Amino acid sequence: MEDIPISDKIPELDIAIEAAKKAGEAILEIYHEDYKKFTKNDDSPITDADLKSNEVIKKILSQTEHEILSEEDKDDLNRLSKEMIWIVDPLDGTSDFIDKTGEFTVMISLIKNKKPILGVIGWPTGKTLFVAQKDSGAFRYSNQEWKKISVTHVSELPKCRTVGSRHHLSDKEKSFIKKLGIEDFTSIGSSLKVGKISSGEAEAYITTTNKMKEWDSAASYCIISEAGGKMTDMLGNDITYNNKDVYHKNGILVTNGLIHDKIIEEFKKLE
Repeated sequence: MEDIPISDKIPELDIAIEAAKKAGEAILEIYHEDYKKFTKNDDSPITDADLKSNEVIKKILSQTEHEILSEEDKDDLNRLSKEMIWIVDPLDGTSDFIDKTGEFTVMISLIKNKKPILGVIGWPTGKTLFVAQKDSGAFRYSNQEWKKISVTHVSELPKCRTVGSRHHLSDKEKSFIKKLGIEDFTSIGSSLKVGKISSGEAEAYITTTNKMKEWDSAASYCIISEAGGKMTDMLGNDITYNNKDVYHKNGILVTNGLIHDKIIEEFKKLE
């Protein structure tokens, strides 16, 4: 795999890319075999692949001194006193993994002073990586080459292509999307939604759930920001990371940036 074309790489960048790549390979091995699946305390599914991916990622990231906040580990609150931490979702889209849609990802992010400065999303079945480093742009690796990616300039809501959850789309979200006059809607699993917007293949992702957690969005935050787009909560507040409470209470809005305020304005009318 050739080097990502970023001249001022921080040392953690190659480490995060390697971790996402190796974790993806480990997940695919399990994907094509029989595997065990369990249910966690919050009723969400977990498989051998989540655990194996977590193990692979932690081993590679441990080359650095940073603490790791991972979906699959007990939260060590020592992280709160640290300036820099890793935030990891070893397998985002476990339901998609189980349903064999292929739409699941590996998410790795490095946080500094509550902000993502590095984001890597690996899409194992698509042999694709989405990668960004703060102030260095966003890139997509597919067909064995790196390309710089950026959001579209669509600024009219009815012309927006919107992506949303396949497994968790609520009636509230459906009717809100309709109210915005958006007709082009596609259901996609995992953080691939943000990959699409960052690559200029869609304009908006709207979710009003209060169940998303920091590892569901940290890598995406860096990638969409570097691709020229925007991520906030549904009320327009900026999102921070490495907080004691890891839940995003007010949903998430990801757009190409140009339609962002219009959607928030309409959403506030519902509240």
